[in-house]
Amino acid sequence: MAASFPAHPSAHQSARSRPSPPPLDRRALSNDSRRNDGPAPPTPHYDQPTAAQQSEAFQQALNTIEVQGSSDDDSYSDSGYEESINSAFLSTSTSMTSSVRHYDFENGRRYHAYRQGHYLLPNDDAEQEREDIKHATVLIVCGGKLHFAPVPQNASDTRILDIGTGTGIWCVEMGDHYPSAQITGVDLSPIQPDWVPPNVNFIVDDIASEWLYPENHFDMIHARHMGVAIKDWDHVLASAYTHLKPGAWLEFCEFDYWPSCDDGTMTEDNLHFKWHVLVTEGMIKAGVDLHAALTLKDRITKAGFKNVTERIMKVPLGSWAKNPLLKKVGSYMHAVLYDGLQGICMGPLTRGLGWSRDQVELYLPGVRKDLNNMSVHTYYSLHVITAQKPYN
Repeated sequence: MAASFPAHPSAHQSARSRPSPPPLDRRALSNDSRRNDGPAPPTPHYDQPTAAQQSEAFQQALNTIEVQGSSDDDSYSDSGYEESINSAFLSTSTSMTSSVRHYDFENGRRYHAYRQGHYLLPNDDAEQEREDIKHATVLIVCGGKLHFAPVPQNASDTRILDIGTGTGIWCVEMGDHYPSAQITGVDLSPIQPDWVPPNVNFIVDDIASEWLYPENHFDMIHARHMGVAIKDWDHVLASAYTHLKPGAWLEFCEFDYWPSCDDGTMTEDNLHFKWHVLVTEGMIKAGVDLHAALTLKDRITKAGFKNVTERIMKVPLGSWAKNPLLKKVGSYMHAVLYDGLQGICMGPLTRGLGWSRDQVELYLPGVRKDLNNMSVHTYYSLHVITAQKPYN
């Protein structure tokens, strides 16, 4: 059955094969049609699973996710997500300072103004909530680990850099776990919290430009979900190599944004599938490869790193998995994608493919409908790659 699933876009589709924008009927552009065609998924919650639950979910994510049958128990505890996300920002803190506080607005969404247009996704409150849910998702899939690469313990001169830090939640949690380390988060948008642990600081900067840190400076450089942002991977990896200490570690955590499927339940006429085709092509127009995760291990190796290890985990889209933790993960990822459909595709489709905002809004209800179909068992692949800078 897997053979019937649409092939991964190893070669980009031509303009003739992509779906056309829907015809405009302004009578259909009500507020309800802009939002959704049914009730949105509930806001997910997160409570701390046991070590055994984490291990079982992690092993399934590495291999094959078991699909829930109609007779299986559908209940699972989901309390505490908001508390877990928000508690990271309540530790003893000092204020973040930044003079870069301007934003750009387009098609009803807010974007970064510094180096305007380099990043195609918005940075408003809705997008920030989505990013924090994605953080909780990755944390569960990775067995509760914030990182896999080694970090020096209790060393006062340990320096960790997080590139594309987003809301800064990873830095804040790392700051709590490693109070003697200095954690720096870099992003184009100044959307991080104003109050942060005393060993955490944030900088507004563009990693596509020259890095201003000393050479051989960091003990670890970390990045998550940068496939939608990085256009020149060779520059970023070369910069990371230069500014890591000899023997220090690099870690990238990247989704391959393609709706994979192992049982043939996803077909090419599914609007969710077609939406991915469109977004992929729109991103290509902007110089972004949504499937960079597939070649990232080879790029890191060619950049000179050693001891390169890649872990690939399956992250379900929807609550179709039988394992309770993976069911929860699937609910999170469904919320991440469902709530983010407009923000994800607005830039690529309008800037890249020439659609109007109204055409995008008219296209989305059908995508949401197919995304809500839990009989389609799709997943994203999460690639976690760790690598070491040689001592010599």
